[in-house]
Amino acid sequence: MSCTSTELGPMSSWAHIQADPKKCVPTGGKVLEELNKQSLECILNAILPPRKWTEDGHIWIQHISTIPATRTDVISLQDHLDRKLQQRQARATGICPVRRELYAQCLDELIRQITINCPERGLLLLRIRNEILMTLATHETLYESSVAFGLRKALQGDLEKIYLRKHIHTLQQEKNNLQNELSEIKAKYEAAEKRSAERKELDDKRHSEEALFFKKTNQQLKVKLESCISPHKQRIL
Repeated sequence: MSCTSTELGPMSSWAHIQADPKKCVPTGGKVLEELNKQSLECILNAILPPRKWTEDGHIWIQHISTIPATRTDVISLQDHLDRKLQQRQARATGICPVRRELYAQCLDELIRQITINCPERGLLLLRIRNEILMTLATHETLYESSVAFGLRKALQGDLEKIYLRKHIHTLQQEKNNLQNELSEIKAKYEAAEKRSAERKELDDKRHSEEALFFKKTNQQLKVKLESCISPHKQRIL
């Protein structure tokens, strides 16, 4: 019984067993051909490990298919890829998990097809695929780290803004208090200056009146003195 393990095309066959999975050991027939087949199955299982699950009390294992692909299969795989990209509405550009998943499945199928014809080339492609996956994982880690760093910086900036707003509010209150204190001091100074001006004006007026009074008194005394001196002069003459 055959089935599909991915969305893009046939990659495996179903094997129904009751205990352990099938081992890589020839059971009969041509020994060399069987050994090559078993060796190829081991390589394919190492590249894409079999799936194992339990259903209806039976243990099911899904192995990678060892059937070589034809040119028609490759064209069909491309058609399946284009159709799945359109059906699942994968993005044409930018980061798209759907597109990445479908292309990863397509790459696994191509590695399977190449491994059947040339195991060494398939293993080399597997090495390249793993390196690409490791590079993508590194980029994802760096991206997540940069996002976390950006969030921390943004949070720190928000906290700094809150602190600065509070500090500005406190400084504004201090400024208002100082302005009120300055206004009170100016009012007191102006009142004191006004009182000083009024007091000076009163003092000047009083001094003027006193000076006028003393001047008049001096004039009167001078007249009296002259009147007293004049008869005395006449008697002497």
